Amino acid sequence: MEEATTQVGSAVRPNSAPAPAPVRPSPSAATLGCYLARRLVEIGVSDVFSVPGDFNLTLLDHLIAEPQLNLIGCCNELNAGYAADGYARANGVGACVVTFTVGGLSVLNAIAGANSENLPVICIVGGPNSNDYGTNRILHHTIGLPDFTQELQCFKTVTCFQASFVFEIAVVNNLDDAHELIDTALSTALKESKPVYISIGCNLPAIPHPTFARDPVPFYLAPKVSNQLGLEAAVEVTAAFLNKAVKPVIVGGPKLRVAKAQQAFLELIEASGYPIAAMPSGKGLVPEHHPHFIGTYWGAVSTSYCGEIVESADAYVFVGPIFNDYSSVGYSLLIKKEKAVIVEPNRVTIGNGPSFGWVFMADFLSALSKKLKRNSTALENYRRIFVPPGIPLKRENNEPLRVNILFKHIQDLLTRDTAIIAETGDSWFNCQKLRLPENCGFEFQMQYGSIGWSVGATLGYAQAAKDKRVIACIGDGSFQVTAQDISTMIRCGQRTIIFLINNGGYTIEVEIHDGPYNVIKNWDYTGLVNAIHNGEGKCWTAKVRTEDELTEAIETAMGAQKDSLCFIEVFVHKDDTSKELLEWGSRVAAANSRPPNPQ
Repeated sequence: MEEATTQVGSAVRPNSAPAPAPVRPSPSAATLGCYLARRLVEIGVSDVFSVPGDFNLTLLDHLIAEPQLNLIGCCNELNAGYAADGYARANGVGACVVTFTVGGLSVLNAIAGANSENLPVICIVGGPNSNDYGTNRILHHTIGLPDFTQELQCFKTVTCFQASFVFEIAVVNNLDDAHELIDTALSTALKESKPVYISIGCNLPAIPHPTFARDPVPFYLAPKVSNQLGLEAAVEVTAAFLNKAVKPVIVGGPKLRVAKAQQAFLELIEASGYPIAAMPSGKGLVPEHHPHFIGTYWGAVSTSYCGEIVESADAYVFVGPIFNDYSSVGYSLLIKKEKAVIVEPNRVTIGNGPSFGWVFMADFLSALSKKLKRNSTALENYRRIFVPPGIPLKRENNEPLRVNILFKHIQDLLTRDTAIIAETGDSWFNCQKLRLPENCGFEFQMQYGSIGWSVGATLGYAQAAKDKRVIACIGDGSFQVTAQDISTMIRCGQRTIIFLINNGGYTIEVEIHDGPYNVIKNWDYTGLVNAIHNGEGKCWTAKVRTEDELTEAIETAMGAQKDSLCFIEVFVHKDDTSKELLEWGSRVAAANSRPPNPQ
């Protein structure tokens, strides 16, 4: 729970030092552009991902002029948005800057993904000159109509707030309220943990105004306080429900992040004695090093023995879940609503009712932990039936590399100083089986599932989490969508290890519905990365086809090339997939192919 005086700069950066105090502007810097730059620094943004365009160039000048803000140029707007997404995951908030419509609509897909994953991303667009609105003129970067609102209309569907300094502020004299509109946009992003859209006319960033000349009021967010009566009632009913259960379990979901409830979740685990599992999209938010952790609950594709324990429980607490067709494996989970306590960020529902609103997750979990009777029955059942892997993986000399061998070696790389980025595809399933050490990061985009997300997200995450070495697992099909920003990783001096899994196509799509469209043109991926490197910066590449070659490549990446971006292309058979993907793909295919309901 935040204190009433918690400053936003520290509140949104839980894993780093509080944001430094912004530099006081000189009278010549008392402009809209400088004000926005200072506010970004104050909420915790140190790096902004951008692509220049004629409508945002003046704004970029003002962002560059802020000494505590680093502008990172990306190869395209989609990757700039993905980078802001990855940055927000590690830092608490991210930002990107693009140009009007051609840039805005290009970044839109990444902003929609950030919305689906509850990430506060500040999307800033440089717009046309304010004098052009309402003149019936036709401008470039539009669809050829004098109506310039297409971009704004699109962003309304994927952001929680829109601040436009061309529609709201048509003339310079109306800059009086600009500081308030910026503050409202930023605070809404942080409070809602969703993206916001800010559009600034290209002639406005450099204009001085008295409201920007004085020091702004320090940026604060009012704390969220639960309804005390509702909180007490929710805890009483839930405790009674769980204390009469024989073998209750806890399952952590992705909304633990948005609720900032991980510490309270740990309190509940310690007090209850229940086994804990993670939903697939909750991986990285649930402490896997804890002795009560039993694995990933993903229905029929759960980790061994985990699904059986969860689905046979007579009560389960789902903390921050998202149930969609992917996480439910084609709607095939064997759980019943009457057995479930669903804890949302601001609501608790017990069984088929009652439901208590304006009860915040962290408050609820902390209070509930004090009311539960310790019950380790389900955990003991798990330990009773669990059989550890007994047959070590073996291979012949020079045998082609298998995917399960690759991930055995990736498991050995993981420490508290690493983070895993898993691209949409079979990496989802293979990375789920990795056991994360304490403080090891893990990110993937399950709700939106956009292929190509991981390249930009890796760039952004690594830029924010400089204390971790990022390990990205990316399929060849996904890499072809967003490969360019390997260039930006090299320019930024990042030391990520990328395992490019070359299996000749869109394997996840093959297992849902096969067809010739799932086969892609093979690239010389290391050759491409070497061409992008072009002798500038630190970058090392390798091709591996056997376990011996993989071992040698990893040794080099961790040793002689530990300060370089390391790109390891791993060749595997096109049909070498996890058993979980095979099961999941067939169930999702069945859900997708359901015939229309009778009229």
